[in-house]
Amino acid sequence: MSSATAVVSQRYVRFAGCCYLLIIGLGLFSETQVRGSLVAAGDAATTAAQIGASALLWRSGIVADLCMQLLDIPIIVLFYLLFKRVNAALNLTATGFNLIQTAVLVANKLTLIVPLLLAGSGMYLTAFSAEQRDALAYVAIQLHGYGFAIGLLFFALACVIRGYLIVKSQLFPKILGLMLGLAGVCYLVNTLALLLAPDFAGKLFPWIMLPVLVGELALSLWMIVKGANVKGLAQ
Repeated sequence: MSSATAVVSQRYVRFAGCCYLLIIGLGLFSETQVRGSLVAAGDAATTAAQIGASALLWRSGIVADLCMQLLDIPIIVLFYLLFKRVNAALNLTATGFNLIQTAVLVANKLTLIVPLLLAGSGMYLTAFSAEQRDALAYVAIQLHGYGFAIGLLFFALACVIRGYLIVKSQLFPKILGLMLGLAGVCYLVNTLALLLAPDFAGKLFPWIMLPVLVGELALSLWMIVKGANVKGLAQ
């Protein structure tokens, strides 16, 4: 029996799968139920008014995002333990990319605090007109979108590498590796489109995210229901 097999139990694999599924659910909640409902595209005044009227919902979206990054840690550790005997160099590279992504996304949450601060009643805010405060809040939200995309650039590379490691290993069905690799490519295309051709990116999203949702959802459900073929590590 290999050391990796001894360390990684099916219980841990299933726990990480549950974390993965929660991440997907929390991400959908933040994007659709919070930012999707409160941010009015191109309308800073309406956006600021809606956030001010639903501050608790906006804050819950921030907390949900931070929970996603916390839940990412057990998954990063699991994949590191599983794949280190498949290809140590690629595994370490994917782990590094994933850690950078998590750090970037955590720091990026600060931009979502800005609209709440600007909606406050501090005396220092009298230096700005209402229109300026609304505009600054909207810029901060837009900045969050770019920061989120930049973080996902690193996650895209991690997904492509891990997809390859899944295909090369016997831990999960190869189709899951191909789907995860495709998800990584979609993440990469979406980020590059936003940075290089934002008008085109608007037309591309959310369709390009469908393979991402299917691929990551399939992997998380497989981890929960089937676990991983950790015995294959010893072969």
